[in-house]
Amino acid sequence: MTRAQAIPETVTVHIPFRIVKRGGRKEMLLPPGAPPQRKADNTLVKALARAFRWKRILGSGQFVTVTELAEHENLALTYVTRVLRLSLLAPELVEMVVNGRQPPEMTLAAVLRPFPVDWEGQSKAFNLPIVLTKPQPAAELFE
Repeated sequence: MTRAQAIPETVTVHIPFRIVKRGGRKEMLLPPGAPPQRKADNTLVKALARAFRWKRILGSGQFVTVTELAEHENLALTYVTRVLRLSLLAPELVEMVVNGRQPPEMTLAAVLRPFPVDWEGQSKAFNLPIVLTKPQPAAELFE
């Protein structure tokens, strides 16, 4: 079978992209310079929500230890402690994740690995171009 001549009014558009697997899902990877996609990573947002919920529960005194909390949630203690550590992320990072502006390499697996507690260290650990703001000491707030 021979290919017919292209019709002059036909417009062909080529969009360069690659399909990559991330966490068992397929994701479209755009070429460098293309505007980033604004889509929140639901698994990462859910983990953040769990971390802050568990922190609030522990702070309220409902459970005295993380072990009790893990047993109540029917989850492994190691998983609960790794997720609970997400409550130490800088507010800017949390906001980036919720708004879907985190870099593509900032996945749940990446943030469950140990990361620095200080916010500047977090910025470097996650290769972020922004400088995270430090919290103001409480004494300066009331001056």
